[in-house]
Amino acid sequence: MLLCIDCGNTNTVFSVWDTDKFVATLRTSTEHQRTADQYWVWFSQLMEHRGIAIDIDAVIISTTVPRVVFNLRVFTDRYFNVRPMVVGKPECALPQMPRVDAGVSVGPDRLVNTAGAFDRHGGDLIVVDFGTATTFDVVAEDGAYVGGVIAPGVNLSLEALHASAAALPHVDVTKPEKVIGTNTVECMQSGVFWGYVGLVNGVCDRIKGEYGREMRVIATGGLAPLFQMGHARFDALEDDLTMHGLRVIHAHNERLTA
Repeated sequence: MLLCIDCGNTNTVFSVWDTDKFVATLRTSTEHQRTADQYWVWFSQLMEHRGIAIDIDAVIISTTVPRVVFNLRVFTDRYFNVRPMVVGKPECALPQMPRVDAGVSVGPDRLVNTAGAFDRHGGDLIVVDFGTATTFDVVAEDGAYVGGVIAPGVNLSLEALHASAAALPHVDVTKPEKVIGTNTVECMQSGVFWGYVGLVNGVCDRIKGEYGREMRVIATGGLAPLFQMGHARFDALEDDLTMHGLRVIHAHNERLTA
């Protein structure tokens, strides 16, 4: 079994791949102080609850939170006797190296999404990921990451509104029935929802114009289906793109060492 771990700024996701499919996907909040033993208690109990035997023989990690890597390494070594691959480290090869400014490091999550999207859809893509930040990744014809855009995430924008304006409440992200709100909550929901639909469509149009070739837009992240309801122009939705990308990168490294 292959254990894929994606640690983002908000959530950490563990997915277990067994031969030809993911048999379990588990999600927890990201806490850099969580110990290896705490990871094991959480992981083993949920796997037992689902009736899945734990037979992990390989691990790959992608994280935007460097401080969690040490405890995740200890976790995989102590309980599976496995040294994990870590995306972005020299020992973890990519199917295609990114083509960006010299000396610039690309976020592991963006590299993983690039690999996963290219494997499923080929090149000339824009990958839109609705996470803590909303990111736009440009995937070239040969599958290389060649740049992108980073914007504040949807929930981050809502939190900033609430924190900076005393009179504005917390609101859920939802598609409002109409654009013109008649109360504060409706006004905020409309601004965030339709504002992000405009952001996504506008940024994608500008990327396409600058790139100069036909491109497809692939969306991932929990809020992607919601924004498609607002006519965000996605060609495909992928709810497991990051985990698929981790599996693709792991398989690539396995082939290199075979």
